[in-house]
Amino acid sequence: MCGIVGLFLKDPTLEPRMGELLTGMLVTMTDRGPDSAGVAIYGAGRDGEAKLTVQSDAPEEVFPTLAETLSARLGSPVRLSRNDTHAVLHLRAGQVPEARAALREVANLRIMSDGDRIEIYKEVGLPRDVAARFDLPAMAGTHGIGHTRMATESAVTTEGAHPFSTGADQCLVHNGSLANHNALRRKLRRDGVRIESENDTEVGAAYITWKMQQGASLGEALESALEDLDGFFTFVVGTKDGFGVVRDPIACKPAVMAETDRYVAFGSEYRALVNLPGIDSARVWEPEPATVYFWSH
Repeated sequence: MCGIVGLFLKDPTLEPRMGELLTGMLVTMTDRGPDSAGVAIYGAGRDGEAKLTVQSDAPEEVFPTLAETLSARLGSPVRLSRNDTHAVLHLRAGQVPEARAALREVANLRIMSDGDRIEIYKEVGLPRDVAARFDLPAMAGTHGIGHTRMATESAVTTEGAHPFSTGADQCLVHNGSLANHNALRRKLRRDGVRIESENDTEVGAAYITWKMQQGASLGEALESALEDLDGFFTFVVGTKDGFGVVRDPIACKPAVMAETDRYVAFGSEYRALVNLPGIDSARVWEPEPATVYFWSH
């Protein structure tokens, strides 16, 4: 099961509504995955600044002193913007590796994402409840990806929820199952790619990151995935400037896309798209098997 949604805005006037539109799409997919939900929002960034999104099961204990502790460790100011169990740490660009190392020493803390623009929010619960906790409808952005999960291969936890991020401003959501993820996880870890969970989706994300670190474009990385990943899958991948979609050669998982002059949208089912503005005049199609689709600003 599981439900995926994605929205890439061409029209800047829609950017204040990104969170609202994406939330509506995600909530519509609730019965495809009611145990947990999450989104990646690509919002505004500041020149010379990077963002780290973190999550804690004990935010009242961890967050009050986190920025001060990290500022002392990095030798430069760090700002913290809390959002329920998550917080965004704003720090000087170039300090992400050092900040990550320092945060690994903090008990009861998980790093969700890092980059110039990406913020990831995910938790256990129904999509409408997760969206309300983080006030997702109020978020602005240029593009975003969402996922509502029905756990079949790992526990219902925040860590196991989607999206997964294994590279700067990169994320991936997945509907399907990878057969060779254990062997691939061992290989990628040996090559220095970070993988935190036992979820097969994170292995898919790490594979894309690994290929792009070797110089591949996102499109080339997705093409390679068709050869190297064994299983059935629909991937929706976010990058700093856009998002891509690919289905395995069998394409047994449902997917539909719509495009207008204002946006490109993805949903596991058409009903996720029906409330988008101008959907009645959109070009609507089912993504072809083993075919890479990508849009960028």
